Amino acid sequence: MPNAAIGSWMVAVGIVASQLATGARASELAHRWIYVQTNLLVDENVERHLKLFERAAKAGYNGVMLADSKFMRWDLLPGRYLENVRRVREACRRLHLDLIACVCPMGYSNDLLSRDPNLAEGLPVVNAPFQARDGRLVPADRSASLANGSFEEHRNDMPRGWGFVDQPGVVSFIDTDVVYDGKCSLRMEDMGVGNAPHGNGRASQPVAVEPFRYYHVSAAVKTQDFEAAGNVRIAVITPDGAVLNHYEPRIERTQDWKRIHITFNSLEARKVNVYFGVWGGKRGKIWWDDCRVEPGGLVNVVRRAGAPIKATSEDGSTEFVEGKDFSTVEDPKLGRDPWPGEYSVWHDPPVVKIPPGSRIHDGQTVLLSYYHTAIIHSGQVMCCMAEPKVYEILRWHVGQVQKNLQPDGFMLSHDEIRVQGWDASCQQSGKTCAQLLADNVARCAEIVRREAPGKPIYVWSDMFDPHHNASQSGYYYLVRGQGPWFGSWEGLDREIVIVNWNSNPAKRAKSLAHFAERGHRQILAGYYDGPVAAIVPWLEDARRTGGLIGAMYTTWKGSYNDIEAFARALMEPN
Repeated sequence: MPNAAIGSWMVAVGIVASQLATGARASELAHRWIYVQTNLLVDENVERHLKLFERAAKAGYNGVMLADSKFMRWDLLPGRYLENVRRVREACRRLHLDLIACVCPMGYSNDLLSRDPNLAEGLPVVNAPFQARDGRLVPADRSASLANGSFEEHRNDMPRGWGFVDQPGVVSFIDTDVVYDGKCSLRMEDMGVGNAPHGNGRASQPVAVEPFRYYHVSAAVKTQDFEAAGNVRIAVITPDGAVLNHYEPRIERTQDWKRIHITFNSLEARKVNVYFGVWGGKRGKIWWDDCRVEPGGLVNVVRRAGAPIKATSEDGSTEFVEGKDFSTVEDPKLGRDPWPGEYSVWHDPPVVKIPPGSRIHDGQTVLLSYYHTAIIHSGQVMCCMAEPKVYEILRWHVGQVQKNLQPDGFMLSHDEIRVQGWDASCQQSGKTCAQLLADNVARCAEIVRREAPGKPIYVWSDMFDPHHNASQSGYYYLVRGQGPWFGSWEGLDREIVIVNWNSNPAKRAKSLAHFAERGHRQILAGYYDGPVAAIVPWLEDARRTGGLIGAMYTTWKGSYNDIEAFARALMEPN
C-alpha cells in the first residue's frame, strides 16, 4: 500500500476509533443533563431557556433538570404561568430532552413554608423571663450582655473587656473621629495586605448565657471602599466549637452607619464567644460601634401543635392560659417578610397583651417556653420533617407538578438540611435526626410513586453520604447532636438514582463506592461554575467504581457559557 494510502487509512481508523470511543461514552452516560433554576412566570426567562435548550440539544445533552419555586404555588398563579410551563414542556419533547422536575424541598424549604410558615423547624426556648408592664408582656432576660460595646474604654487601640482583637494598632484601631454612639468606634482596615496578610479583622468577647435562651445581637456598621463586604460576620461560637449563628447580614462596599442584626439560641451552652468582624478581608475600612446582646423575645416565634408555648409564674406554681391570661402569641411577620416564604432575621416583635381579668399582675415576671425559627446564610429556612402537614402539602405539590408538567422524572430536593431535631414534633417522634431523614425521604419517594407511577426518582447525594454531610462525627449547622445524619441512607431504596456532587478529590471515590455498594446508580453533578476539565478525573473514578449512568452541567450562577465545552469533556476520549 502506498505511504499516502497507508496514512489515509490510519487517519480513517483513528476517526472510527474516536467515534467508537465517543459512542461508548454516550452509551455509558445515558443521561446528559443541564440544571436550570428559574421562574417560569417571567416570560423573558422562558424565551431565554428555549434558546438554551436548543443549544443543549445540539451539544449532545438529552435532559433538563428544572427547579422553580412556583412549583409550590400552582393555585396562586395567573394562567400565563401554565402557558409558559406548557411551552417549556413541548420544547423539551420536540428536542428529545427528558424533563426532570425538582420537588420536595427539604433543605431549602422556603417555598413549602410559603404555604404555612409555622411548619418551620423550631429551636426551643426554656423559661425565658418576660415582665408584665403597662398591659403587655415584654422580654426581661438579663442573662447576657456585652461589656464596653461602644469601645469607650480603651488603651493602645485595645478596648477594655474584649477578650481578643486582631492586631491592635495594625488592623484594628480606636477611632475618635468617626463614631455612631459616644466618643469612639472600632475601625478595621486593609486586612490581607501589608502587615496583616492573614486577612482577618475581628473583635470577640466571652459572654455568659443561659441554656436554651434566644438572643439578639446587633451592631452599627459603616464601610468605605471595603472590598470584602461579603465576608462580614457576627459569629457566635461555643467553647467546644459549635457555631450557633449562620446568618450573614448584608453589608455594602461603601455605606453609612447601618445597624445589622443576627439572632442565636444558646442551646446547651452556658458560655459563648461573640465575634464581630471579617474573615478573609482585603483593602478598605469598616467601623463597628454600639454592639449589643439582648433578649430575642418572640421574634419569629413558631406556633403549631408540635411547637407549643407554655407560660408560668416565676416559681412555676401557676401555669397561665393563652387567650385568657395573655393574648394569643403570633408573629404576623413570620415567613411573610417581605413576601410569603421569606423570613427576616429581625423585625418589630409581636405584641402580647394582658387582658382584663388576667391572673398576671403588672410588674410580675412570667416564664415563657416556646420555639423560634433559625435562618441560615442569606435566608434559608428548613421545615420540620416530623410534622404531618408537611406531607399533606408535599402530596398536593407533587400531584400538581405531575398534572401540569408531566415530567419524565422527579428530583427529590434533599440537600443541605441545616436545622432539625429540636422541636416537640421531632422529640415526640422518638427518632434520631438520621431516622427522621430516612423516614422522610422514603415517604417522599412513596408520594412520587403514588402520584406518578413508574417515573424514575433521583436525589442529591450529600445528606446520605457519610463522606459529606452525613458524616459520623462533628456538628452540622444547627442540627441536633453530633454526626446527626449518619445512617440517613437507610431510607433510600435501590431504585432511587443518586445525583452525586461530592467532587472532593480526597473523598469522591469513597462517596461513589458508598452508594455503588448499596446498589444505586449514579449521575455526577459537575461543573459548579468551575473549570470544565475538573469533571474528567471524577468521571474516571466513577467508571472504575461502576454504576455510572450520567453527568449534569450544574450551575448555581445561571451561567451556561461552558455547556458545549462540558459536553465535549464528557464525550471525547481522554
